[in-house]
Amino acid sequence: MKKITSDILGVIPARFNSTRLLGKPLKLIGDKPMIQHVYERASKTLKNVVVATDDDNIYNCVKDFGGKVILTKEEHKNGTSRCLEAVNTWTEETGVEFKYILNIQGDEPILHEDHLKKLILCFKDPTTDFATVALKLSNPKNILDGKVYLVKNIHDFVLYFSRNIIPFIRDENKENQYYSPSFYQHIGIYGYTKEALEKFCRLESTSLEKSEKLEQLRWLENGGKIKVGITSHLSYPVDTIDDLIAVREIYEKKDNI
Repeated sequence: MKKITSDILGVIPARFNSTRLLGKPLKLIGDKPMIQHVYERASKTLKNVVVATDDDNIYNCVKDFGGKVILTKEEHKNGTSRCLEAVNTWTEETGVEFKYILNIQGDEPILHEDHLKKLILCFKDPTTDFATVALKLSNPKNILDGKVYLVKNIHDFVLYFSRNIIPFIRDENKENQYYSPSFYQHIGIYGYTKEALEKFCRLESTSLEKSEKLEQLRWLENGGKIKVGITSHLSYPVDTIDDLIAVREIYEKKDNI
């Protein structure tokens, strides 16, 4: 089969065996499972979207609501390698090669279209082969422990990611430091060229990655660059039952979505 080329494929990795919330993609929000919310929101911005899962229940769920889905191997260590398998399988099945791959988290049922648009805009820079998104924090009340933060250079390439609040403000007192305009909370959505995704999956884990438990540091530690798109829209990932309850409440109120 002669392959044709398309620009962007959105891949949504979805696991059933989440350690903190078993069966997370199938949890109902309103009258739809979480994975359907993510899929439908991504599909408003992207023409090509596919779910990548190793679970028959999630596979059948996506099929039932009319979505596109790939059943992947079980032994993937992370969503990135699952994403690559899905891209390769989807290309084999459809005959379409994709220039850019967007890795969309399956636990973002209130995914905002601006996150996808800002991610895509990163590739307007021809030097970009790996990209992500961050929320610029203008309100100090939104700077919280337990989130991932990043610092970037003046060209919007990431310098570092951390589970600590960075940058550290040395010479200001605690009540004033969070009024700095330079705090950015990472939003866990990624874009890659196909070549960069393949290279990333070949790299071994690195010391910084293991220290922070942040996979994207592997790319930086190997000399790669990550472009960052800046959004003003919050992200509502679901990791725990408390997160799920909060998202259900937001959904019912139709607030910020």
